[in-house]
Amino acid sequence: MPRENRKRGKKHKKPQDEDNVDPKVQNERSEHLAPKREEPSWIIAVPVADEEAHAEAPFGYVDPDVKAYFRTVDEQLQNWQEEEYHADNGDEDIDPNEAKRIFFVAALTEMSTKEKQLATDPDCSVIMERMLHSMDDFVRRVFADTLSGSYEILVKHRFASHVCQTLFTIAGETISRESKGIFPEVPESSEKGELRTLTQLILDICDELKPNFTSLVMDPFASHVLRALLLFLSPSIQSSDASNFKSQSNIRSKKSSAWKARQGTMKSFFAESRTKEDSITNKMVPKEFREAAGMFVRALRDELDENEVRALAANKVASPVLQIILEIETDQGGSTVPGCLMDRVLVGIITSYHEDPSAVVEQSDYLTTLLRDPTSSHLLETLVTRSPAPAFSILWSTYFKGKLSRLALHPVANFVVAKAFERIDAGQLQDALNELEGVWSNIIKAARTGVLRALIDRTAVLQAHEGVLCEAVCAAFEVTDPQNRKYLVHCLMLLHPLQEYLSLPPPNQKDGEAENAKKMHRKMAAADPRAPKVQGALLLQSLLRLHEPHNHLVIDSIKALPMEELVSIAHNATSSRVLDAIFESSTVSFKAKRGFVMSLIGHYHTLVDDRIGSRVGDRCWAFADPYLREKIARSLIPYEQFLAASYYGKYFARNLNLYLLQRRPQDWKDMQSENKANMAQTTSETITTPGQLPDKLEEPLNTPQALVDSPKKHKKRKAQPHDEIDVVFDAALGKKTKKANVSVETKDLSVDHHAPKREEGLGEVLDAIKTAPRAENESRKKRRKD
Repeated sequence: MPRENRKRGKKHKKPQDEDNVDPKVQNERSEHLAPKREEPSWIIAVPVADEEAHAEAPFGYVDPDVKAYFRTVDEQLQNWQEEEYHADNGDEDIDPNEAKRIFFVAALTEMSTKEKQLATDPDCSVIMERMLHSMDDFVRRVFADTLSGSYEILVKHRFASHVCQTLFTIAGETISRESKGIFPEVPESSEKGELRTLTQLILDICDELKPNFTSLVMDPFASHVLRALLLFLSPSIQSSDASNFKSQSNIRSKKSSAWKARQGTMKSFFAESRTKEDSITNKMVPKEFREAAGMFVRALRDELDENEVRALAANKVASPVLQIILEIETDQGGSTVPGCLMDRVLVGIITSYHEDPSAVVEQSDYLTTLLRDPTSSHLLETLVTRSPAPAFSILWSTYFKGKLSRLALHPVANFVVAKAFERIDAGQLQDALNELEGVWSNIIKAARTGVLRALIDRTAVLQAHEGVLCEAVCAAFEVTDPQNRKYLVHCLMLLHPLQEYLSLPPPNQKDGEAENAKKMHRKMAAADPRAPKVQGALLLQSLLRLHEPHNHLVIDSIKALPMEELVSIAHNATSSRVLDAIFESSTVSFKAKRGFVMSLIGHYHTLVDDRIGSRVGDRCWAFADPYLREKIARSLIPYEQFLAASYYGKYFARNLNLYLLQRRPQDWKDMQSENKANMAQTTSETITTPGQLPDKLEEPLNTPQALVDSPKKHKKRKAQPHDEIDVVFDAALGKKTKKANVSVETKDLSVDHHAPKREEGLGEVLDAIKTAPRAENESRKKRRKD
C-alpha cells in the first residue's frame, strides 16, 4: 500500500511472531492462563471473569444458533398470540391448530435439556415466558421439574426470576384442575422415573426456598418472585376491591410493568386452551398451600428479631414482601397473638393491650416516621387496614386523633389517613368532622381529595352525620349560599372553589397569551381548565351514594344544569360516570331516576350522537318502563332520519324499532312489556353468589336479532278473525297468494275453522253472481247470429 494512501490514526504494534517466542516463556504463560486438566494438550482454557461471568450465566451460555432459532420461534408466537396468523401452507387438509401444535412441539423439543440456560439468557428468557402461556398441564409439569434444585439460583437471577414469576402466575389454572382430579395423560417411562404433579412441585419449591427465605426477601431480583409465590399460595388475601389490596402493584413496579407491556401480548395461541373455568379468578387451592404460606411467616418470625423486622419496612425491596406476609398472618389468625410480626411492627401495641386494655401507649418515633415516608407508608396502610380492632383504636387515639389537620394536608400521610377513615366508628367520625371543620378549603386547594372521598364513603356506610358532611363539602368548595348550589357539580367536577370556577374563561375562548405566543408554543397543547377531573367525578359518585335527602345536593344541581351542559357532561368519558352513578346507586330514589330520564326527552337524538353519550342513552332506555319508553320513542320519530345517518345513533334507533311503533303501536307496546319482564328475570337469574359467573348470558332482548325473533313477528294473519266481506270475495274470486309468501303454508278457507260459516241464502246469491256473466255472454252470441 503506498505511503500517501495510508489512513491517519494511532499505530498499533504488531504482535510478536510465535515462532520467535521462547518455549519456556510460552509454557509458563499457558500454565498461568489455564489450570492443569485431564483434557488434551491442544485445548487451551479461556480465562473467565470469575464471579461476575458466573453470576451472569450460572448454567452456561446459549449457543448462537439456538438463540437465532428461538428468535424465529418468538416472532411466530407473537403473530399467533396477536391473532395475525393466517395459515398459508398450501395444504388445505392440515388444520391450522394442528400446524401450530407441530411447530410448538418442535420448539419444545429444541428447548429440552436447555431450560436453565435459556431462562438465564437476556433474550431467550422473554421467549420462555411467552411459551409458558401456551404449554399444557403436562408440559408445565415437565418444565417445572426440570428446574428443580436450581430455584434458589434462578429466583436471584436478573432474567430467570421473571420466568419463575410467570410460572407461578399461570400455574393456578393447572393447580385448579389437579384439585378437581383432572390430570393429563402421562406417558410411562422407566428411565426418567415418576413425574410429580404441579401441586407437589410447588410444595417442593417452597421447601427449597425456605432455608434462605430471609435473605431472598432483601434480594432485588428474588423479591418480586416471592411476592408472586405468596399470592399464589394465599389467593384469599387478594381482595375483590382493588382499592383495598393492590396485588398487581405488589408484584411488579411501574418500570417493570412498562417493560412487560412493550413485549406484546402474552397469552395462549391455542383456541381450545382457554376454557370458561379458567376465566374465574377464584381458583381452587389445596390446603397444603395454606400451610406452606404459614411456613414462610414462621420462618421470618423465628429468624429475625424485632429490630430486623422493623428495618424491612423502610427497605424498598423488602417492604412489599413484608406487607404480603402481614396479610397472610392476619388471614390465618396469627395477628392477635403477642409477639407476632404485626405486633413487632406496631412496636408492641398488641402486647400492651393484652397486658392492660386500659393502658395508654406512648407515641413511637418509628410509627411516626412510617406516616411520612413514601416507602414505609404503604406498610402502615396495611397495618391500619388489617390490624385487630383494639390495636386500631390505640393507633387512632395515639397517632391520628388531634393531628388530622396536619396529616390530611401532608403529601404522603394523607393516604394513610384515608385508609384510617375506612375503619372509624360513628364517634370517631364525629371527632374527625369537628377537627377538619376549618381546613376543608385547604384540603381541596392542596388536591388531597382522597381524604374527603374516604370520609364520604364511610359516612354512607355508617349512615351517620350525613348532613354535617354535606355542609362540609359545600364549605370546602365555598358553595354555602343555597342560590349557588347549582354550581356545585361544576365546582366538584373541576375541583375548583366557586370563585375560581366563575373566573375561568368561557368555553371555546382562547387565552390572549396563547394567541401572541410563537407557533412552536401553540403546538404544545395546554391542559383545558374546564376539563373534568377524575377525582372530582369520584367525589360526585360518592355523594350520590348518600341516603336521601342528602344525595339531593348533587341531584338538584344536575337538574339545574342547562341542557347543553348536561349533554356535554354525558359526552365526556370522565363526567359521564356521574350520570351512570344515578342509575347504579341504590340510595337514589326511583322518582329521581325517572325525572332524570324524562328531562332528556326531546334531546335524545343529540345525546346518542356520540360514542359515550350513546352508552348513557342505553342506560336510560334500560331503566325506562314501557310507558316512558313510548314517550322517548315518539319524541324521536321526527329525528328518525337523523338517527339513521348517525354513526352511533343508528344502534340506539334499532332498540327503539320506530317502524313497528308507527305501524302497529299495540304490538310495539306488548313487545316492550315482554322485553322489560324478560330483562328483569334475566337480571335476577344472573345475580348469583359473589365470585360465581353465569353459565350463559342470554342475548339482550332489545337487540335487533331479538326483535326479529320476537313471537309477535311470526304472528300469522290467517289466525286473526276474518271480515265477512273478505270471506265472500275470497270465495267468489278464489284465493290469491303472493310470490314472497310461497313458503308460508296456506289453508283453504272452506276448511278454516276460524272463518265464519256460509249461510244458505248467501250461497244462492253467490251462485247467481257466478252464473250471471255466462248467461249475458250467451245472449250476445245469439243476437250476433240472428
